Amino acid sequence: MRTQLPLINTVHGRSALTCRFRCGDACFHPAPNTSSNPYVGDVIATALSRRSMMRAAAVVTVAAAAGTAGTVVTAPSAEAAPQVTGKHKPQGKAARGLRFAPVAPNTADTVTVPAGYSQNVVVRWGEPILRGAPAFDPEQQIAAAQAGQFGYNNDFLALLPLPGERNRQVLVANHEYTDEVLMFRGYDAAAPTREQAEIAWAAHGLSAVVVEANRKNGALTVVPRHPLNRRVTATSEFRLTGPAAGSELLKTSADPTGRKVLGTLNNCSGGTTPWGTTLHGEENFNQYFANASRATDKRYGIGTGASERKWERFDKRFDVAQEPNEPHRFGYVVELDPYDPSSVPRKHTALGRFKHEGATVRLTHDGRPVVYSGDDERFDYFYKFVGGKRMKRGGGRAVREHNLSLLDEGTLYVARLTGDSPAIEIDGTGKLPADGEFDGSGEWIPLVTATAKGAVSHVEGMSAEEVCVFTRLAGDKVGATKMDRPEDIEPNPRTGKVYVALTNNTNRGVGANAPADEANPRNANKHGHILELTERWNRADSTKFAWTLFLVAGDPEDPATYFAGFPKDDVSPISCPDNVAFDPHGNLWISTDGNQLGSHDGLFGVATRGERRGELKQFLTVPTGAETCGPLVQDRRVLVAVQHPGEISGASVEKPASTWPDGPGKIVRPAVVAVWRTDGDDIGV
Repeated sequence: MRTQLPLINTVHGRSALTCRFRCGDACFHPAPNTSSNPYVGDVIATALSRRSMMRAAAVVTVAAAAGTAGTVVTAPSAEAAPQVTGKHKPQGKAARGLRFAPVAPNTADTVTVPAGYSQNVVVRWGEPILRGAPAFDPEQQIAAAQAGQFGYNNDFLALLPLPGERNRQVLVANHEYTDEVLMFRGYDAAAPTREQAEIAWAAHGLSAVVVEANRKNGALTVVPRHPLNRRVTATSEFRLTGPAAGSELLKTSADPTGRKVLGTLNNCSGGTTPWGTTLHGEENFNQYFANASRATDKRYGIGTGASERKWERFDKRFDVAQEPNEPHRFGYVVELDPYDPSSVPRKHTALGRFKHEGATVRLTHDGRPVVYSGDDERFDYFYKFVGGKRMKRGGGRAVREHNLSLLDEGTLYVARLTGDSPAIEIDGTGKLPADGEFDGSGEWIPLVTATAKGAVSHVEGMSAEEVCVFTRLAGDKVGATKMDRPEDIEPNPRTGKVYVALTNNTNRGVGANAPADEANPRNANKHGHILELTERWNRADSTKFAWTLFLVAGDPEDPATYFAGFPKDDVSPISCPDNVAFDPHGNLWISTDGNQLGSHDGLFGVATRGERRGELKQFLTVPTGAETCGPLVQDRRVLVAVQHPGEISGASVEKPASTWPDGPGKIVRPAVVAVWRTDGDDIGV
């Protein structure tokens, strides 16, 4: 008999504490998108149902890794459904890169890895990385110390080469948000102090830190005080670039030029560019601002009252009533040059303003950058930017400056998906449409084009500057397709196919919300799914694409789940896909956020091609209350960012819900973890 662990004090799989500090209780408010555009969730529903009928709804079995600690749980049983003959299970080994014993779902307060693998904590919140920064002391923390220490709640990770320094790389990490309840003893949410606010400002932003590999194993350790080590915070200087830079919409009393911003907020996922920089998506920036009143603010989820952290009490730029344009200066893709600690990071307005989950880059056939990004909100859209200038190869300052301007010229598009079945056949129940298909086509709708001579809007009634600042409204106007919280979007470097992680949307088809159509498997979608998108002719700059359902998450026993056609009796249960990445073999790796199956979040690998396409295996789980972020999968090492461990409703410094990573009596700390094979061989081979 299967048992399901209760989800205690959670909202849609996240704790209420996470909702407060990460996204400003977004799920408790109406979705900002009230347009009548079609909903992408609807496009997949009938297709999924057809595949579910064709595949076995067998009981999932997951092999537990040797030595797994904590409670082992299995996914909850689905409602009884007739079983049908499924695809014959391929014989032989798993796909190269995925040959490990999958970790069983569990609730252990640790990072659980497969048998034969080891791990180490690379860097924790508060570890000093800059010269002069003191050792971490949570009881005596001050803003000046935090500004020289590794930030809080690490999310996106990048590792870049460091020529001339053997066994060393540059690790870049996002610090998405702060959870003051878990940072400060005796924190009073109604009366935070200025010092607490300033510490939080210093704990946001980005960290760049050189790490060194142990020659005897796969461990990574920080190289403190390295000249490339850097902290970027909520008060660091940034440069606005692109069509909206200098616009009246971006000018404030502190910056009458509209070109200089202090700080970056809520950096979620990101990407690494072919020219050696990192990109960082500003996501739930809305929660930091107070006292908004305009319709444009409402479309971005900015509240009318006080903010959760009350920063407006200490800096008027967070008070929209006093500085109405300050929120317009957040919600962009940030570009950082990790090789130049003195460089000013850039916010690229040409890539649009919305809740960027991340930004991933590929090149066109002639060397122009293409950037994919999702807007992580219920019923919002996903986008593509196609650059107008070619990347230059080589070194030198002139080449570097040219490449740093690549994301300022080009065209920003938003996606519109179309199902292949008549609308009358799509009723949201999962009934199979007459054509038996569950795929469709799509088009990239242009919003704005920027060149060296100026920018042109493609949206009626909006200027180019308005499109860049109010990109969500531009998507509304052109009829973009509503999505189930589009998160990370990653092109497969081996095949060119693009994978879109859609985390969940429990509001879909509920009440007056948009109903199902052919691009989403379920109403009240709590487990999420992944779309596979193929650009026409496999050209990154194409304006047409085809899409198909790759994975529909949940309990494999549930007939509504789907794993690219692979037999469901031999896959790991998965819920709420969030960040995705590729390993050197072309397998897709998926980290989760908000598991609705009663176990902790984790990292999963799945084959994307060959006879084992769709075989999904869990590689690790994270501690109590934590989310799996990152991830990075190299030949011999996997890195994950363990974000917000211990973030369970009711938890505090005085009453911790987790003792990770340093054990009882120590404050819980977000951290980066490296995992490697104990025998030193490649991951999963």
